[in-house]
Amino acid sequence: MALEPGAVIGFVGTGVMGGAMAGHLMDAGYVLRVHNRTREKASHLVDRGAVWCAKAGEVADGADAVVTIVGYPADVERIYLGDDGLIARARVGALLVDMTTSTPSLAVRIADAAAARGVHALDAPVSGGDVGARDAKLTIMVGGDAGAFAEAEPLLQVMGPNVVLQGGPGAGQHTKMANQIAIADTIVGVCESLAYAEAAGLDPARVLESIGAGSAGSWQLTNYAPRMLRGDFAPGFFVKHFIKDMRIARDEAEAMGIALPGLLLALDLFEELARTGHEDRGIHALYLLYRERVRAAGR
Repeated sequence: MALEPGAVIGFVGTGVMGGAMAGHLMDAGYVLRVHNRTREKASHLVDRGAVWCAKAGEVADGADAVVTIVGYPADVERIYLGDDGLIARARVGALLVDMTTSTPSLAVRIADAAAARGVHALDAPVSGGDVGARDAKLTIMVGGDAGAFAEAEPLLQVMGPNVVLQGGPGAGQHTKMANQIAIADTIVGVCESLAYAEAAGLDPARVLESIGAGSAGSWQLTNYAPRMLRGDFAPGFFVKHFIKDMRIARDEAEAMGIALPGLLLALDLFEELARTGHEDRGIHALYLLYRERVRAAGR
Protein backbone atom coordinates (compact mmCIF):
# COMPACT_ATOMS: atom_id res chain seq x y z
CA MET A 1 0.00 0.00 0.00
CA ALA A 2 1.50 3.33 -1.08
CA LEU A 3 2.43 5.88 1.56
CA GLU A 4 -0.02 8.66 0.77
CA PRO A 5 -0.45 12.01 2.57
CA GLY A 6 -1.94 11.50 6.00
CA ALA A 7 0.44 8.66 6.83
CA VAL A 8 2.52 9.03 10.01
CA ILE A 9 6.20 9.45 9.20
CA GLY A 10 9.07 9.35 11.67
CA PHE A 11 11.96 11.59 10.61
CA VAL A 12 15.46 11.53 12.11
CA GLY A 13 17.99 14.18 11.09
CA THR A 14 16.64 17.69 10.53
CA GLY A 15 19.87 19.48 9.66
CA VAL A 16 20.90 21.40 6.54
CA MET A 17 19.13 19.01 4.17
CA GLY A 18 16.82 16.98 6.40
CA GLY A 19 15.03 20.02 7.79
CA ALA A 20 13.93 21.10 4.33
CA MET A 21 13.03 17.54 3.30
CA ALA A 22 10.87 17.05 6.39
CA GLY A 23 9.21 20.39 5.73
CA HIS A 24 8.18 19.28 2.25
CA LEU A 25 6.59 16.15 3.72
CA MET A 26 4.56 18.30 6.11
CA ASP A 27 3.56 20.59 3.24
CA ALA A 28 2.30 17.52 1.37
CA GLY A 29 0.10 16.46 4.27
CA TYR A 30 2.16 13.79 6.01
CA VAL A 31 2.07 13.69 9.83
CA LEU A 32 5.58 13.87 11.31
CA ARG A 33 7.32 12.58 14.42
CA VAL A 34 10.82 14.11 14.50
CA HIS A 35 14.16 13.73 16.24
CA ASN A 36 17.46 15.51 15.82
CA ARG A 37 20.60 15.45 17.92
CA THR A 38 20.17 19.22 18.43
CA ARG A 39 16.53 19.95 19.20
CA GLU A 40 16.72 23.56 18.02
CA LYS A 41 17.21 22.38 14.45
CA ALA A 42 13.82 20.68 14.59
CA SER A 43 12.00 23.60 16.23
CA HIS A 44 10.61 24.96 12.96
CA LEU A 45 8.93 21.60 12.36
CA VAL A 46 7.64 21.24 15.91
CA ASP A 47 6.21 24.77 15.69
CA ARG A 48 4.24 23.60 12.65
CA GLY A 49 2.80 20.59 14.48
CA ALA A 50 5.40 17.84 14.24
CA VAL A 51 5.71 15.68 17.35
CA TRP A 52 9.12 15.96 19.05
CA CYS A 53 10.74 12.67 20.14
CA ALA A 54 13.57 12.76 22.65
CA LYS A 55 15.24 9.62 21.23
CA ALA A 56 15.68 8.48 17.64
CA GLY A 57 13.94 5.15 18.23
CA GLU A 58 10.81 6.90 19.49
CA VAL A 59 9.95 8.25 16.05
CA ALA A 60 9.02 4.69 15.01
CA ASP A 61 6.27 4.44 17.64
CA GLY A 62 3.02 4.34 15.68
CA ALA A 63 4.73 5.37 12.44
CA ASP A 64 3.87 3.93 9.04
CA ALA A 65 7.38 4.73 7.84
CA VAL A 66 10.60 6.26 9.11
CA VAL A 67 13.02 8.42 7.11
CA THR A 68 16.57 9.03 8.33
CA ILE A 69 19.32 11.30 7.05
CA VAL A 70 22.22 11.60 9.49
CA GLY A 71 25.97 12.08 9.33
CA TYR A 72 28.00 8.89 9.38
CA PRO A 73 27.61 5.11 9.04
CA ALA A 74 28.21 4.75 12.78
CA ASP A 75 25.18 6.99 13.39
CA VAL A 76 23.08 4.88 11.02
CA GLU A 77 24.16 1.65 12.71
CA ARG A 78 23.32 2.97 16.18
CA ILE A 79 19.94 4.39 15.15
CA TYR A 80 18.81 1.28 13.30
CA LEU A 81 20.49 -1.65 15.02
CA GLY A 82 20.71 -0.50 18.63
CA ASP A 83 18.72 -2.29 21.35
CA ASP A 84 16.22 0.58 21.40
CA GLY A 85 16.67 1.44 17.73
CA LEU A 86 14.31 1.82 14.83
CA ILE A 87 14.18 -1.84 13.85
CA ALA A 88 13.45 -2.90 17.42
CA ARG A 89 10.63 -0.35 17.79
CA ALA A 90 9.08 -0.36 14.32
CA ARG A 91 5.72 -2.08 13.93
CA VAL A 92 5.47 -5.14 11.69
CA GLY A 93 4.93 -4.00 8.11
CA ALA A 94 6.45 -0.56 8.64
CA LEU A 95 8.90 0.87 6.13
CA LEU A 96 12.36 2.24 7.03
CA VAL A 97 14.14 4.51 4.52
CA ASP A 98 17.73 5.55 5.18
CA MET A 99 18.70 8.54 3.02
CA THR A 100 22.13 8.95 4.60
CA THR A 101 25.14 8.30 2.40
CA SER A 102 26.48 5.18 4.10
CA THR A 103 28.18 1.89 3.26
CA PRO A 104 26.53 -0.69 0.99
CA SER A 105 27.37 -3.48 3.44
CA LEU A 106 25.57 -1.70 6.28
CA ALA A 107 22.52 -1.21 4.06
CA VAL A 108 22.44 -4.98 3.49
CA ARG A 109 22.74 -5.68 7.22
CA ILE A 110 19.89 -3.29 7.99
CA ALA A 111 17.68 -4.83 5.30
CA ASP A 112 18.33 -8.33 6.65
CA ALA A 113 17.71 -7.33 10.27
CA ALA A 114 14.52 -5.50 9.32
CA ALA A 115 13.21 -8.44 7.28
CA ALA A 116 13.75 -10.74 10.25
CA ARG A 117 11.23 -8.62 12.18
CA GLY A 118 8.73 -8.25 9.34
CA VAL A 119 9.86 -4.70 8.58
CA HIS A 120 10.89 -3.36 5.15
CA ALA A 121 14.08 -1.31 4.68
CA LEU A 122 15.37 0.74 1.75
CA ASP A 123 18.69 2.52 1.28
CA ALA A 124 17.92 5.76 -0.57
CA PRO A 125 20.81 8.24 -0.53
CA VAL A 126 20.29 11.57 -2.27
CA SER A 127 22.15 14.05 -4.44
CA GLY A 128 21.44 17.74 -4.88
CA GLY A 129 22.74 19.30 -1.67
CA ASP A 130 21.03 22.07 0.23
CA VAL A 131 19.61 23.64 -2.93
CA GLY A 132 18.04 20.39 -4.09
CA ALA A 133 16.63 19.74 -0.62
CA ARG A 134 15.20 23.24 -0.36
CA ASP A 135 13.65 23.15 -3.84
CA ALA A 136 12.42 19.51 -3.57
CA LYS A 137 14.57 18.58 -6.56
CA LEU A 138 16.76 15.87 -5.05
CA THR A 139 17.92 12.86 -7.03
CA ILE A 140 17.12 9.75 -4.97
CA MET A 141 18.96 6.47 -5.58
CA VAL A 142 17.20 3.48 -4.06
CA GLY A 143 18.21 -0.04 -3.15
CA GLY A 144 15.86 -2.69 -1.81
CA ASP A 145 12.76 -4.75 -2.47
CA ALA A 146 10.61 -3.65 -5.44
CA GLY A 147 7.41 -3.91 -3.41
CA ALA A 148 8.80 -1.69 -0.64
CA PHE A 149 9.99 0.76 -3.28
CA ALA A 150 6.50 0.98 -4.78
CA GLU A 151 5.15 1.73 -1.29
CA ALA A 152 7.75 4.44 -0.66
CA GLU A 153 7.75 6.09 -4.09
CA PRO A 154 4.96 8.66 -3.47
CA LEU A 155 6.71 9.76 -0.27
CA LEU A 156 10.10 10.01 -1.94
CA GLN A 157 8.78 12.00 -4.90
CA VAL A 158 7.70 14.76 -2.53
CA MET A 159 11.42 15.37 -1.92
CA GLY A 160 12.64 14.96 -5.50
CA PRO A 161 11.29 14.00 -8.92
CA ASN A 162 14.17 11.71 -9.95
CA VAL A 163 13.57 8.54 -7.92
CA VAL A 164 15.07 5.35 -9.35
CA LEU A 165 15.23 1.81 -7.95
CA GLN A 166 18.77 0.66 -8.74
CA GLY A 167 18.58 -2.92 -7.43
CA GLY A 168 18.50 -4.84 -4.19
CA PRO A 169 19.75 -3.77 -0.75
CA GLY A 170 22.96 -1.72 -1.01
CA ALA A 171 22.40 -0.76 -4.66
CA GLY A 172 21.34 2.75 -3.71
CA GLN A 173 24.56 3.25 -1.77
CA HIS A 174 26.69 1.89 -4.61
CA THR A 175 24.97 4.32 -6.98
CA LYS A 176 25.67 7.19 -4.59
CA MET A 177 29.34 6.22 -4.59
CA ALA A 178 29.35 6.50 -8.40
CA ASN A 179 27.73 9.92 -7.99
CA GLN A 180 30.31 11.10 -5.44
CA ILE A 181 33.21 9.92 -7.59
CA ALA A 182 31.89 12.02 -10.48
CA ILE A 183 31.48 15.06 -8.19
CA ALA A 184 34.96 14.65 -6.72
CA ASP A 185 36.67 14.60 -10.09
CA THR A 186 34.52 17.43 -11.46
CA ILE A 187 34.98 19.85 -8.57
CA VAL A 188 38.74 19.46 -8.79
CA GLY A 189 38.46 20.40 -12.47
CA VAL A 190 36.34 23.47 -11.65
CA CYS A 191 38.88 24.68 -9.09
CA GLU A 192 41.79 24.14 -11.45
CA SER A 193 39.98 25.96 -14.26
CA LEU A 194 39.32 29.03 -12.10
CA ALA A 195 42.84 29.00 -10.66
CA TYR A 196 44.30 28.91 -14.18
CA ALA A 197 42.07 31.81 -15.28
CA GLU A 198 43.10 33.89 -12.27
CA ALA A 199 46.81 33.13 -12.77
CA ALA A 200 46.51 34.14 -16.43
CA GLY A 201 45.19 37.55 -15.43
CA LEU A 202 41.65 36.90 -16.67
CA ASP A 203 38.42 37.87 -14.96
CA PRO A 204 37.21 34.44 -13.73
CA ALA A 205 33.57 35.57 -13.68
CA ARG A 206 33.81 36.55 -17.34
CA VAL A 207 35.53 33.27 -18.13
CA LEU A 208 32.54 31.48 -16.62
CA GLU A 209 30.24 33.25 -19.07
CA SER A 210 32.08 31.51 -21.90
CA ILE A 211 32.95 28.07 -20.57
CA GLY A 212 29.75 27.52 -18.58
CA ALA A 213 27.73 27.54 -21.79
CA GLY A 214 30.05 25.19 -23.66
CA SER A 215 31.07 21.56 -23.41
CA ALA A 216 32.86 22.27 -20.09
CA GLY A 217 29.53 23.09 -18.49
CA SER A 218 28.43 21.10 -15.45
CA TRP A 219 26.25 21.41 -12.36
CA GLN A 220 29.39 22.09 -10.32
CA LEU A 221 30.52 24.87 -12.66
CA THR A 222 27.09 26.51 -12.75
CA ASN A 223 26.24 26.27 -9.05
CA TYR A 224 29.54 26.23 -7.17
CA ALA A 225 31.91 28.36 -9.27
CA PRO A 226 30.00 31.65 -8.69
CA ARG A 227 29.95 30.94 -4.96
CA MET A 228 33.69 30.25 -5.04
CA LEU A 229 34.34 33.60 -6.69
CA ARG A 230 32.10 35.43 -4.20
CA GLY A 231 33.92 33.84 -1.28
CA ASP A 232 30.67 32.24 -0.11
CA PHE A 233 31.69 28.89 1.35
CA ALA A 234 28.64 28.27 3.54
CA PRO A 235 27.90 24.56 3.67
CA GLY A 236 25.24 22.96 1.56
CA PHE A 237 27.26 19.79 1.88
CA PHE A 238 30.07 19.67 4.45
CA VAL A 239 33.69 18.97 3.55
CA LYS A 240 33.87 16.47 6.42
CA HIS A 241 30.91 14.52 5.07
CA PHE A 242 32.31 14.49 1.54
CA ILE A 243 35.58 13.08 2.88
CA LYS A 244 33.54 10.34 4.56
CA ASP A 245 31.85 9.56 1.25
CA MET A 246 35.10 9.47 -0.71
CA ARG A 247 36.68 7.15 1.83
CA ILE A 248 33.73 4.77 1.46
CA ALA A 249 34.09 4.93 -2.34
CA ARG A 250 37.84 4.32 -2.09
CA ASP A 251 37.35 1.30 0.16
CA GLU A 252 34.62 -0.15 -2.07
CA ALA A 253 36.78 0.34 -5.17
CA GLU A 254 39.75 -1.34 -3.50
CA ALA A 255 37.53 -4.27 -2.50
CA MET A 256 36.47 -4.62 -6.14
CA GLY A 257 40.05 -4.35 -7.36
CA ILE A 258 39.58 -1.23 -9.49
CA ALA A 259 41.90 1.79 -9.64
CA LEU A 260 40.37 5.28 -9.36
CA PRO A 261 43.29 7.75 -9.41
CA GLY A 262 41.05 10.81 -9.83
CA LEU A 263 39.14 9.91 -6.68
CA LEU A 264 42.37 9.41 -4.73
CA LEU A 265 43.68 12.82 -5.83
CA ALA A 266 40.45 14.53 -4.80
CA LEU A 267 40.46 12.75 -1.44
CA ASP A 268 44.04 13.89 -0.76
CA LEU A 269 43.11 17.50 -1.58
CA PHE A 270 40.00 17.49 0.60
CA GLU A 271 41.86 15.92 3.51
CA GLU A 272 44.44 18.73 3.20
CA LEU A 273 41.59 21.26 3.17
CA ALA A 274 40.15 19.72 6.35
CA ARG A 275 43.55 19.81 8.07
CA THR A 276 43.70 23.57 7.45
CA GLY A 277 40.47 24.09 9.40
CA HIS A 278 37.80 24.03 6.70
CA GLU A 279 36.01 20.74 7.41
CA ASP A 280 32.75 22.51 8.31
CA ARG A 281 32.61 24.57 5.11
CA GLY A 282 30.89 23.56 1.91
CA ILE A 283 32.76 21.32 -0.51
CA HIS A 284 33.31 24.23 -2.92
CA ALA A 285 35.75 25.57 -0.30
CA LEU A 286 38.31 23.40 -2.09
CA TYR A 287 38.90 26.52 -4.18
CA LEU A 288 40.61 28.08 -1.13
CA LEU A 289 43.54 25.68 -1.57
CA TYR A 290 43.95 26.64 -5.21
CA ARG A 291 43.53 30.36 -4.57
CA GLU A 292 46.29 30.27 -1.97
CA ARG A 293 48.59 28.47 -4.41
CA VAL A 294 47.92 31.07 -7.12
CA ARG A 295 48.69 33.89 -4.69
CA ALA A 296 51.80 32.13 -3.39
CA ALA A 297 53.02 32.01 -6.96
CA GLY A 298 52.70 35.80 -7.09
CA ARG A 299 49.79 35.82 -9.51
